[in-house]
Amino acid sequence: MDSNSFDPAQRRRGRWMLVGLFALFFGTVFGAGVLRFAGWQPAGHKNHGQMLQPPADARAIVPVLADGSRYDWNPAERGWRIVVAPPASCAQACLTLANDLDKVWQLFGHNANDVDILWIGAYPDGAPRHSALRVVRADDPLRAALPQVDDPAGVPVYVIDPHGFVILRYAPGFDPGHLRTDVSKLLKLI
Repeated sequence: MDSNSFDPAQRRRGRWMLVGLFALFFGTVFGAGVLRFAGWQPAGHKNHGQMLQPPADARAIVPVLADGSRYDWNPAERGWRIVVAPPASCAQACLTLANDLDKVWQLFGHNANDVDILWIGAYPDGAPRHSALRVVRADDPLRAALPQVDDPAGVPVYVIDPHGFVILRYAPGFDPGHLRTDVSKLLKLI
């Protein structure tokens, strides 16, 4: 047998292998592109709260705490804020929410110092108080800057970034574990 001759079956097999490798490579690139432009994201990259588009700008607002002192945003500290603005008539629901937020704050562990909880209005009697809690006056302009704050379904919760932008909103009745998950991801950004 001549050493320069090729078996046609082997040549076809080699061509099909080359076509298969080409399809495998470009097929995955094409599939990834389709998923990306269709808006799909892995579950680990999705947030549970409603991303506000565009975020509400509260940078010009300087909240005044119940004791009369100012609460400056101070972006250099890179602190995140969880904000609650309940109506004056909120009683048992606010006590439950305050307890849930206390648990969420404690679960941040060593990152808990990077999160403040701003409670706009009267803080519920019997609710846990901790070092992150800042009670803001009920008539503060920050309340008006929160989108859909007077929700008839209950009390929404917001997340404000270190610069003073309201970026996330959690509808009344949200799962506190989702808030903890989202803010934990944000804390890793700093």
